[in-house]
Amino acid sequence: MSKSVDKKPLPNFVKILPVLLIICGVIGMIMAFALTYDELKLAANPNYIPSCNLNPIISCGSVMKSSQAHIFGFPNPIIGLAAFPVLLTSGVVMLSGAKLKRWYYVGLEIGAIGGIAMVTWLFFETVYHIHALCPYCMGTWIVTITSFIYITMYNLQTGNIKLGKSKRLSNFLMRHHLDILVLWFVIIAGLILKHFWYYYGHYF
Repeated sequence: MSKSVDKKPLPNFVKILPVLLIICGVIGMIMAFALTYDELKLAANPNYIPSCNLNPIISCGSVMKSSQAHIFGFPNPIIGLAAFPVLLTSGVVMLSGAKLKRWYYVGLEIGAIGGIAMVTWLFFETVYHIHALCPYCMGTWIVTITSFIYITMYNLQTGNIKLGKSKRLSNFLMRHHLDILVLWFVIIAGLILKHFWYYYGHYF
């Protein structure tokens, strides 16, 4: 039996993961730099109006002034300035053809899970407690969720993470990764629209 039959070809998303990580890393860094810049301006001048203050709902300033924007005692974007370059570097290294150890991918998965936990918490805080939205923050939500899904898909497909008897779940995730990503974004958009319908409802 030929090797082409013995070895199942990798799904397309596995092949494009390096490029996806580079794109997510670059976008995330841009968002983090923009937020950090506005944070520094706001710290120097409490009357400073961030560039993304568009209306009472789309208001980065309201989010930046909240305690939730400083979880560890410093501005949250600093975490992004440290984390997103890791995505970018990982993508570049993978694209070069370098073979990374399993522990590296496991560490990348742990970081992705931590990122998901943080953006999920920040989503609920900004929408339901701060009652304002930050476009730059939402940009980081998008790239964090996207990178989490595809890092996880890659690790499951390549065996870096094993689910034991949950093979059926693994296969389901492999078949529907794009559906999951789209549904995730639709749910977020729906919750935002529902909560702020009192403001945006008259546009529909």
